[in-house]
Amino acid sequence: MAKAKTAYVCNQCGAEYGKWQGQCESCGAWNTLSEFVVESAAKNGTVRRTGYAGAAEAKVVALTEVAAEAEVRVRIGIGELDRVLGGGLVEGSVVLVGGDPGIGKSTLLLQTLGALGARLRTLYVSGEESLAQIAARAQRLGLPLEPLRCLAETCVERILEHAKKDAPRALVIDSIQTIWTETLTAAPGSVSQVRESAARLVRYAKETGTSIFLVGHVTKEGGIAGPRVLEHMVDAVLYFEGESGSRFRVLRAFKNRFGAVNELGVFAMGDKGLREVPNPSAIFLAQHSAPTPGSAIMVTREGTRPLLVEVQALVDQSSLGNPRRVALGLEQNRLAMLLAVLHRHGGVAVYDQDVFVNVVGGIRVQETAADLPTLLAVLSSLRDRPLPEKLVAFGEVGLSGEIRPVPNGEERLREAATHGFLKAIVPKANAPKKSRIGEMEVIAVDRLREAIDLVS
Repeated sequence: MAKAKTAYVCNQCGAEYGKWQGQCESCGAWNTLSEFVVESAAKNGTVRRTGYAGAAEAKVVALTEVAAEAEVRVRIGIGELDRVLGGGLVEGSVVLVGGDPGIGKSTLLLQTLGALGARLRTLYVSGEESLAQIAARAQRLGLPLEPLRCLAETCVERILEHAKKDAPRALVIDSIQTIWTETLTAAPGSVSQVRESAARLVRYAKETGTSIFLVGHVTKEGGIAGPRVLEHMVDAVLYFEGESGSRFRVLRAFKNRFGAVNELGVFAMGDKGLREVPNPSAIFLAQHSAPTPGSAIMVTREGTRPLLVEVQALVDQSSLGNPRRVALGLEQNRLAMLLAVLHRHGGVAVYDQDVFVNVVGGIRVQETAADLPTLLAVLSSLRDRPLPEKLVAFGEVGLSGEIRPVPNGEERLREAATHGFLKAIVPKANAPKKSRIGEMEVIAVDRLREAIDLVS
């Protein structure tokens, strides 16, 4: 029998080496190389490999022959999850769901199978919990137990044997870091085990048309644990986000081959599990009894819909040599850059002030439309003067003090008008043909100084 081939793999980045060494040359980490079998030894010394797309024989096909084949989608029945997935669950897709411990990944997927159970045959595979624990959670969530079928197993070969006999149309693996294959001698959770186990599950999904959800653990840096190739193999990568003290959870799509990237779904955690929030703008806008200094309302766009979000700023005299710049929900380096533009082109200096900026609701805003409302909130806090009531703003601020346009400006304005706002400050290039949308007045500005004069 031929000897199995071995290699040394870095646990941090997945780089492979032919022999052991103290430091990984790829990521610079020390003592992270571990030995494992990279392929099983066959009787004739060769190993037959197949691609992730299944075992079908490869052939050249004109796209005109396959363009008419529409992808088959199944509505789950949980509106926010359907939105993030791009309109429903695609047949044969593999979805990776990551998030912090206790954020609600297992709860959401158990609710998903409960919603699908009446229409599709499903299977929940647990490598971390016993069947009694899963049954207790399902009863606590008030889910029907009859359509929920579970399996406690961690060996991928045995999981696939059960799946082939049972023929589920939706399969949950909780979690991929606990699954291992008999062909490798490495410990479960290692780079090789995660990669090979995921590859076998992806092949099974493509060959049979089974939709698979993979639960992924995250590292302390917030990324999916295991090799980076895992995120390339799957069709969609969803991250669960949320503040530890908040009951709201945000499900964000970082990769989706069947829908919009960066789509957002909002849930609220309750005693009956996760409940979808169809109007997220209502929870991201704090209710103040009177106009408050340091508060500005912006319209951000997450995926395919605009959201109204409150940005709060606190500017205070600093007792430190280097004043602090703290941003929650925004990029901290961009905040420092915006404060420099505010000084140079707006004539407002905060170099001796501590500046704290927070996006209400725990949401993370990743687009540049937050630039203008962030500076307006900082200016309001510095002068201890609230912004005009029912004011909304959006726009990117350039390094030369210009206000740049952002995508889908008119859609953002219609969303703000729907929620009763009476005045909007927008980039000149985003101004609609009419100066009013409903009862809301639209003011277009070209420079940062113009926006400052409007609220002074």
